[in-house]
Amino acid sequence: MKGIQSESYIEICPPTEFDFSECLVFLGRSEHEVLHQIKDGCLYKLVKINDEIILLIIRSSSGSIQIQFPMGPPANSTCAEVVSFIREWFDLDQNLGDFYNAVSQDMVLGQLIHKYYGLRMMCIPDLFEALTWAIMGQQINLTFAYTLKKRLTEHFGQCLDFEGETYWLYPTCEKIAALDVEDLRKLQFTVRKAEYIIGIAKAMANGEITKQSLLQKRDYEKIKQSLMDIRGIGAWTADYVMMKCLHLPAAFPMADVGLQNALKIQIGLDRKPTIEEIKEMAAHWEGWQAYATFYLWRSLYE
Repeated sequence: MKGIQSESYIEICPPTEFDFSECLVFLGRSEHEVLHQIKDGCLYKLVKINDEIILLIIRSSSGSIQIQFPMGPPANSTCAEVVSFIREWFDLDQNLGDFYNAVSQDMVLGQLIHKYYGLRMMCIPDLFEALTWAIMGQQINLTFAYTLKKRLTEHFGQCLDFEGETYWLYPTCEKIAALDVEDLRKLQFTVRKAEYIIGIAKAMANGEITKQSLLQKRDYEKIKQSLMDIRGIGAWTADYVMMKCLHLPAAFPMADVGLQNALKIQIGLDRKPTIEEIKEMAAHWEGWQAYATFYLWRSLYE
């Protein structure tokens, strides 16, 4: 376990290129978020590990990440898995220094890496959550996507009440696999999105789709094609999932509206850049397109 453990908390020593407050800015971008809460500079997150539901309070303390267990410490083996979860959620094993070196002279990113130094990709470790969240966000604005996620979670997820607050876990694939399309239609999902989400839930519940099997393919194009073979997953959704869940730094959702708007603002265009223009700019980001995209998204939350 890459951390320091006491009776009431764990400390993780993050890499030099890490800024907890910058990560909180991104995590706090929507007041409709239901899967974590931010209060007084602390991040509250409910997780389920080894069938045990655990509330985490995560804060920055003297350069370390401190994880407290307000309901009492879990077993040592569970603590190790909590550390693994935090490292994956904050993408702590990615060498961000290499990204900074690669784009330090870039016209757009050169400024952003100084402005948002230490910002890490805020990942979605659970593949089912990543796939279905991406589907929810297809062709609608971000506010309504968060509304759909909140409804799905509060109807079909598990919760924990602690000191007057309710904390939520995202629904499991097994829970959603048992639903009918009409169950999601009642929450204002379109028929297509309901079909896609239930279809993915069934495929994951029976083991047809797993995170491990995708990562074993190793090759970027093979992973992308495997994702696009899933009904409801197009190129944008595949790249989003590869960025946020599979930790592939070359994933690049070029057609993303947020990316296009951020580039428009950063380079002072009076229109969105074309795909060809984005490809030309991205030639300098080779191997780090996912982080380039993430930093450009961050520039929209000023």
